[in-house]
Amino acid sequence: MNRRTGRAQILALLLFVSAMSACGFHLQGAVTIPRDMERTYIETVDRHSLFYRELRLQLKAAGVQLVDSSADATAIFSILVDDTDQRVLSVSARNVPTEYEVYYSVRYSLTGEERRLLESQFVTLTRDYTYDETLVLGKALEEDQMRNAIVADLVRIVLRQIASL
Repeated sequence: MNRRTGRAQILALLLFVSAMSACGFHLQGAVTIPRDMERTYIETVDRHSLFYRELRLQLKAAGVQLVDSSADATAIFSILVDDTDQRVLSVSARNVPTEYEVYYSVRYSLTGEERRLLESQFVTLTRDYTYDETLVLGKALEEDQMRNAIVADLVRIVLRQIASL
């Protein structure tokens, strides 16, 4: 590589970096959790739901100590609704489903020791996919992967709301 090519690559890299910073692009870093959530208890009916498990993982990754009792907690994260399912969006002329919508809904609130930190919030995310009755196993896997992606997005939304407190 000659000197002129090396300089051109460095110049192109600098232009790219400055353009990305000028448009508001920032790498997503660690979430900043309020001090009130130092020791958090997650109150839920279903401790096996995808949302509950992903929320636990992300809170732990953010440095939150999760406790097993509300008496030991500095904050209580309440999952009031945790619901997922799918709906038929369209059918063929033979009345066979050809498109489905997967949805995941959560309602939650956050209470600190002395005050409510986050009023009850309701979030629903949906994704749709085409269905082919000859590819049942593959479509079932696609639905599971889609649901996992929706849950990851939901948890990111929740953590951004918490970080803004």
